Amino acid sequence: MAKKADEHTTKKFAINWAMVRMVTGIIFIFSGVILLLSFISYLINWKVDQSQLNTWNNTSFEVANIFGKLGVWLGDVFIYQGVGAVAILIALWLNLVGFLIIFKIRKFPILRTTLTVLFFLMWLPLFLSFVIPNHVIFGGRMGFELMTYLMDLIQYWGIILLLTFSIIIFTVIEWRITPEKISEKIKEDRLTRELNREARIAEKEASKPKEEIVVEEDDKVEAEVPEKEKSKSASVSVFDNTTSDEELEPYKKTASTKSPQKLKPEVKVEKPSSEEVSFEPEIKEVIIEPHREGEVALTVETTKEEVVTDGSVSNQLVEKFGEFDPTLELSKYKFPTLDLLREYEGGNDVSIDQAELESNKDKIVETLGNYGINIDSIKATIGPTVTLYEIVPEAGVRISKIKNLEDDIALSLSALGIRIIAPIPGKGTIGIEVPNSNPTMVSMRSVIASQKFQTSKMELPIAFGKTISNETLVVDLAKMPHMLMAGATGQGKSVGLNAIITSLLYKKHPAELKFVMVDPKKVELALYNKIERHFLAKLPDSEDAIITDNQKVINTLNSLCIEMDDRYDLLKDAYVRNIKEYNEKFKARKLSPENGHRFMPYIVLVVDEFADLIMTAGKEVEQPIARLAQLARAVGIHLIIATQRPSVNVITGIIKANFPARVAFRVTSKVDSRTILDSGGADQLIGKGDMLYTTGNELVRLQCAFVDTPEVEEVSDYIGSQKGYADAYLLPEYEGGEGSGDPLEVDPNDRDSMFNDAARIVVASQSGSASLLQRKMKIGYNRAGRIIDQLEANGIVGPFEGSKARDVLIKDEM
Repeated sequence: MAKKADEHTTKKFAINWAMVRMVTGIIFIFSGVILLLSFISYLINWKVDQSQLNTWNNTSFEVANIFGKLGVWLGDVFIYQGVGAVAILIALWLNLVGFLIIFKIRKFPILRTTLTVLFFLMWLPLFLSFVIPNHVIFGGRMGFELMTYLMDLIQYWGIILLLTFSIIIFTVIEWRITPEKISEKIKEDRLTRELNREARIAEKEASKPKEEIVVEEDDKVEAEVPEKEKSKSASVSVFDNTTSDEELEPYKKTASTKSPQKLKPEVKVEKPSSEEVSFEPEIKEVIIEPHREGEVALTVETTKEEVVTDGSVSNQLVEKFGEFDPTLELSKYKFPTLDLLREYEGGNDVSIDQAELESNKDKIVETLGNYGINIDSIKATIGPTVTLYEIVPEAGVRISKIKNLEDDIALSLSALGIRIIAPIPGKGTIGIEVPNSNPTMVSMRSVIASQKFQTSKMELPIAFGKTISNETLVVDLAKMPHMLMAGATGQGKSVGLNAIITSLLYKKHPAELKFVMVDPKKVELALYNKIERHFLAKLPDSEDAIITDNQKVINTLNSLCIEMDDRYDLLKDAYVRNIKEYNEKFKARKLSPENGHRFMPYIVLVVDEFADLIMTAGKEVEQPIARLAQLARAVGIHLIIATQRPSVNVITGIIKANFPARVAFRVTSKVDSRTILDSGGADQLIGKGDMLYTTGNELVRLQCAFVDTPEVEEVSDYIGSQKGYADAYLLPEYEGGEGSGDPLEVDPNDRDSMFNDAARIVVASQSGSASLLQRKMKIGYNRAGRIIDQLEANGIVGPFEGSKARDVLIKDEM
């Protein structure tokens, strides 16, 4: 019984949907018919009905429209006040849609038809108003106003060109006209003309009287020609090779009674039937008949060139299988949702304290006035953390004089620290940045949900935070191409790294992006272990994807250098310049995996504390980092390096030269600010995410978006709970990363070029000291010390004994 009830319910539900479709279609058709008849009646009687619009309250008059006042009102709205006579297209479109809904026709291109109707609703009113300018009814008020505006803007010939080019562009898009289609059409027309011409020639030849072969009676010699050859030479055939016996009968009779004469060569053209479609080359056969008895007929075959298609193997593969989709393996992957991020109270609105603004303005004006600096105007721009006051001083005031008053203005405002920008780049004003007494929290959710980030077409978009003007700053890591971050402990550096990583996780698919994470502190990036099989890359023999051991860091960096070289080889074989062009070519199936080609994801190297690596590994870390920074941009490997110690021995000149993008949180001294930014300002920030960003042009102050540890954990859990790859992205193996013995041990076979001369001097003088080699060989102390160590390793001198010279173990040169 329950089963029957379910079947009855299902059937009833299906019948109800059919009724809804039927009613909807009828409504569309009914509306279209009313509009169509109203429009036609209005176009016929508009002069009479239009004058009655203002007297509708008076019931004594009658209108001529078939639908009465409703028809007049519809005609006035759609035709007179709207698009003119073209409004009939709207009625026809409604009838079409209703018909398609009722009969459930899905193959009809309704979207394409709708776009066509919309185009002509815009194009035809302008065209009709231009062609028939004195009749508003044809183009409507819209066409009249548009034509009047354009006539004043681009004149008569400009409107003609606009109409012409717009209809040409519409035709190209509508009929999908391409240069290839035009060339194919020309080839087809040319081939058709040639076939028609050959057919006409063949018809003329066939209509001519056939020439008889005359043989004189005196000779009484019959032409000994095989029957097959007689049939070939007797007639001209256009579409086949066969000739009937009836057609050959006259030639047989004349050939037996008359002597042979000189015969003209007969041409026979063979071509396939017009009904048959063949891809084989067309063959023309020319038969030259013998001039004398006993000669053999010569057959000449000529082949036409094959039609060359402009298609390629890659185009055929794309047509058959579509473009390569790198996300197909994880096609069900879902991007993180905004619900995973917290929405803080008042995070999107900047609070404006009018009393504070007025007070700060008065104090700035008063302080500058005390030093004889008058101001023409002042403007305030309120940001989430600081407020920018732009002042315009009177003529004759030196900028340096205002810059020197930085501490005095800070004292008068009782602020944590102010920053003076004199002048503001691109403006004729001087900026004074004053911290707000009640700063606003900038949440990660607010910048991720911003339209600028959601609609971004960047390769690697990063939503940093909000600027002083409360605008979301979105930058492209692929264009930077590497980023250097610095800031004192607790000023927001690790939160900035999490904001960068979170932005990329919200925008990129696991097939398009991989992270190599280095965390010497072992706790900052540990949360991202959950997304190892989705977004992380590691060495083949490594257990953890987050690298914490310094020796593994060296191996990973050198492995990235190998990966970079391999990618450059692939780019060279593909004849492209960067990873974007390579991946587009690979998606278009122009690069075969059989030749070693593969889709290349972007790789982002994140180093949380670079100073610790430099102190423990030194040159072994600096050299691969510098090499990656110089070369890895084109192959999609980008570096983000953070440190809390921006000193010159950590951030060397080679590293700074290849990191144009700099991010500075609050630092403790002006020297550190100049090291990271090449200018001051980072020491005047107020902390807690207040930062300066530059790409080499100008400094941008902004409040970094705050993403808390629980939010990062929720995002990682959401991604990690989904189906991932079998393993993390494996980097190439690096063989030479292990340490070799004691670093203080000297290889006896590693000898200086002056080793033999130094050995002779030491043995001859029986004194083993570096100062002796310096004097005798005129070399530096470092080289002399290395040679002494090499002499000790080879058993020529004894070990180090403090201030005394080393013992010489060999007494003479022999």
